Amino acid sequence: MSRSHNVGNFASLCFVALIYIELQILFSDEDEDDDDDDTEALMAELERIKKERAEEKLRKERQQAEEEAKMKEAELMRGNPLININNPGSFSVKRRWDDDVVFKNQTRGETKTPKRFINDTIRSDFHRKFLQRYMK
Repeated sequence: MSRSHNVGNFASLCFVALIYIELQILFSDEDEDDDDDDTEALMAELERIKKERAEEKLRKERQQAEEEAKMKEAELMRGNPLININNPGSFSVKRRWDDDVVFKNQTRGETKTPKRFINDTIRSDFHRKFLQRYMK
């Protein structure tokens, strides 16, 4: 429950209590029959207030559900590019992430030497690279 809803409940309960106290003060001098009438009147007032609250809560729930349905429908309409008439430029193809990169395709000019298989471990390409790198 929201804080404002709790404050509204508290205010209406205070209102009912004040009505009850005022009616007790006004009719305290009269007979017990009047107390029963006062109680009945207060109970009727309390029931009326509860009924109004329930109607208000139901109305707010309906209104919120309608708003959510409208928002959902609008979101669905915006999400479909075929139905979105307001934005005709949205049919364009999306660009790749590397279209505007400066250092793109730099290895195209360089050719890799094909790997060759030599069954001798001393004359293999790996062994020759290793010797060049670490045994200079």
